[in-house]
This record gives sequence, structure tokens and C-alpha cells, in this order.
Amino acid sequence: MSMHNVSLARRGRADTTPGALWRTWCARVAAAMAMVPMSGCTMELFDPKGSVGEQEKHLILIALGVMLLVVIPVIVLTLVFFWRYRETNTAATYSPKWSHSTKIEVVVWTIPVIIVVALAVMIWETTHKLDPYQPIEPIAADKPPVRVEVVALNWKWLFIYPDYKVATVNKLVLPVDTPVEFKITAESLMNAFFIPQLGSMVYAMSGMQTKLHLIANETGTYAGMSSAYSGPGFSDMHFKAHVTSQGDFDKWVRQAQAVPDTLDAPTYVKLEQPGTAAPVAIYANVMPGLFDAVVGKYMGPMDGRMQGTQGMRVSGNSAIDDIIAAANCRVDGQLDSRALLAQRPEREVGAQPASQRALTE
Repeated sequence: MSMHNVSLARRGRADTTPGALWRTWCARVAAAMAMVPMSGCTMELFDPKGSVGEQEKHLILIALGVMLLVVIPVIVLTLVFFWRYRETNTAATYSPKWSHSTKIEVVVWTIPVIIVVALAVMIWETTHKLDPYQPIEPIAADKPPVRVEVVALNWKWLFIYPDYKVATVNKLVLPVDTPVEFKITAESLMNAFFIPQLGSMVYAMSGMQTKLHLIANETGTYAGMSSAYSGPGFSDMHFKAHVTSQGDFDKWVRQAQAVPDTLDAPTYVKLEQPGTAAPVAIYANVMPGLFDAVVGKYMGPMDGRMQGTQGMRVSGNSAIDDIIAAANCRVDGQLDSRALLAQRPEREVGAQPASQRALTE
């Protein structure tokens, strides 16, 4: 057989030597890792647009780097031992009765203990520093915090701006470089309020109020969502957070205050009905105390008064009573306005004056 024929025969067969197999395996792993950045997934947590999100990103990266101080050497040494002590390597030391090494024990226990202690101290400090209940200091004295009350409905988000008496559904508008104070609750099912590029996630629970403080340092539109599964409409329970300049925010508030739709008790009762893919909506003249009424209506009456008509309970709080009365007047999912008007005199017996009620008839 000629040398030319031998070369052809070798090129036609796979190289099964240990070195060639090792190179092939490494090439496949590298190719698989190279495909990850091209998978089309966005990494919003690593592209923060607010100071809270930026600090959380640094915490994640530092914690990851510290943990890799253990993970990477372990992976490397595993591969080294696998290669060095393979069956075909007769030059490797063979010690079948070896069972203990104090030096190795010191290394494998001391380093992890140091890393765990360092992580514990770092996480303890950042947990208190990034407490979602802790207010954010304004960048300028003329930029006081914007208050937003968040109600998780099934399956939509209601945002109430109590200082401006406007509300939106599935749309959040915020001024840039201005602290935002969120008060969060849920109408029924538990959800989780989360804007990944701005920072922390906080749960929304019925009959309870949670808080969150965030700030956006760049204008833009950011994705918001519920990050806790809450039923069949969960996949559509997302919204857009629009961060604008202070001038554009003030302009938007004036436009919202001029819309014809109002958010009173009957409107809220209709809005709270479960529905998916709810369109963006804007309301003006929001009923005073609506958020507190949503939280408090699950608490029951505080003074022992219970009975109204159709099973309605009287709480002594006008906003709560208005919402409960509107809910009790639903007939086949529709609000019976005549029944609601008939209930009002009975609800006013022993309750607050009618002039303090926010229910529009």
C-alpha cells in the first residue's frame, strides 16, 4: 500500500486517541456556550435603569464572582484529576490505601467558610440598605417623591395617583430622577409587582399593604409584570412603565385629569371583574380613599355594625361601604343602579354624613 493510500484511509476514520477526543469535547462545549448570548433572551436585570436596580446588579455579580472562586477551581481540578488518573496513565501515583490529608482538609474547609462569612456580611448590609420599605432621598429639594397606589386585579394592574386624583390600568407613568413611593395591595389573588430594570420585587396581597421605593435614572419604556403565578390570566398581567421628563410627566397628568372617565365605586366594581389582556385605560376624579377601601374591606366592621341589605356589611367607612354596596348590587355580573340608590339611605343610618361619600350616582 502506498503512503498516499494510507493518508486517505486515516483521513476517512475518526481519530479516537484521548487527546483528539478531549479537543472535540472542549470544542462542543465552547460552541454550546457561544450560542447562549444569541438565544434572543433579554437580560433586563443586567441592564438596570435606576439606582436600586444598579445596586442589585452589583450584588448579584459580586456574589456570583465570590462563589465562582470555589466553583471554577473545583471544575478545573475535577477535569485535571480525571485526565491525570485515567486508566491508561501508568505514570500516575497509585495509592489504594490513602484515606486522609490534613492539608487538603484545611484547604477544602477554610476557603468555603471564609467565602460564606464574606457573603453573609455583604448580604446582611445590602439587605438593609436596599430594604424596599426604606425611602429614597430626593435628588433635588424641588422633586418630592411621587406617590402611586397599586392594586393587583385579576388580571390587570390598577395604578392610582392620589396626589393628582387620576388612575390608570396597565400603564405606569413616572418622572425621571424622582423617588417613587409605591403602596401595593391585591383585590383577591396574591401577585408580585416587579419592574426588573428599576429594582426590587414586592408581593401584593389582599387585605394587606406592602411598600416599595424605586427611582428611575433614565427616560424610556420598561417592562413591568406580575412575577407570581395567579391563575389563567397570569401571562397577560403585564404593563409598561413609561419614564419621562418632569415636564412631560406634568403634561400627562393634566391630560389625564381632563379625561371624561371617572373612577368611583361602581366603576371600580366593574373593573375588578376578572379579565385578560385588559386595554390601557385612564380615569380622572378618582374616589378619595379608594386604595384604603380596597385594603380595608376585608377587615370587617370595627365597631360591630354588620347588617345592611342583600348581605352587605356596614363598616362606618364611607369608601368601603360604597364599594361593598356596589358589589352587592350586581345582578348577573351587571350593576343594578336602582338597587344601589335604594341601599344608600340604609347605609347612611348611623354612618358618616352623605356629603363625605364619594359615590357618584
